[in-house]
Amino acid sequence: MSTSLFLLLIPLPTQPSILPGDPLWSARLLKTNPQAIKSVHASFLKSGADVLTTATYQASVLGFQNHLNLNEEEAAELFHVGVRLAREAAEELNKNVLIAGSIGPYGAFLHDGSEYTGNYVTDMTIEDLKNWHRPQMHCLASAGIDMFAFETIPSQKEAQALIMLLREFPNIKAWLSYSCKSTSSTCYGDKFEEAVKVGIGSDQLVAVGVNCCPPDIVTPLLASANKNQTPKTGWIVYPNSGEAWDHDSGWQGRSTEKPLESRVLQWVNLGANWIGE
Repeated sequence: MSTSLFLLLIPLPTQPSILPGDPLWSARLLKTNPQAIKSVHASFLKSGADVLTTATYQASVLGFQNHLNLNEEEAAELFHVGVRLAREAAEELNKNVLIAGSIGPYGAFLHDGSEYTGNYVTDMTIEDLKNWHRPQMHCLASAGIDMFAFETIPSQKEAQALIMLLREFPNIKAWLSYSCKSTSSTCYGDKFEEAVKVGIGSDQLVAVGVNCCPPDIVTPLLASANKNQTPKTGWIVYPNSGEAWDHDSGWQGRSTEKPLESRVLQWVNLGANWIGE
């Protein structure tokens, strides 16, 4: 695969009234409008994407049960739908791509903005976090993903739980990307250069890095942690446009200092080989 990574970006223009404030976010469309999800996958493929992430970032078995009134089996099937939609979009366009099963942080289920702080990990053990993520990972693994995408992880503790849990799926690779609040720390406050060490030694981790953060903090983050990068583990980078999340009013602000593409060469020079938006 090449160095490009393109993500499924939501909200979708076809469903503007459903997604804002929805506890399932784009994952609801796996049930209510799967064709919209498939169309977005196709649009990224036509733009040259060689990785597709499933629309399951905000999904969980319990969340589907609570918010779509499904039983456990029906909830699990929606993860299969997410993988199938990505696979079908690639097949119909005759594209050879990787399908990455998106796993968001526990805070995404809480739907209270804590995915951007990670404060919940203070009262959770590593085993608590593993037990939470295990059902979603089982669903995606059984659906035939090529790899896991552990994304927007706010804390080293949750990252550690995910890497430990990954060992239960020995034939599947993964990437791990943190959400960060500054040029040196994760959203929870861990030093980024220390947080990336959780993946060192894992034969299953293909990349570690950062996503859903302002583009202007990416370069100093990578520079601070570059000494911890191992030859077999690359950097992954896919920031947003500089917005900050407010639970009551949604995404606020935007970084307009430089276009995203003007920064890519810096990231490549620092070792990034998975890049997206």
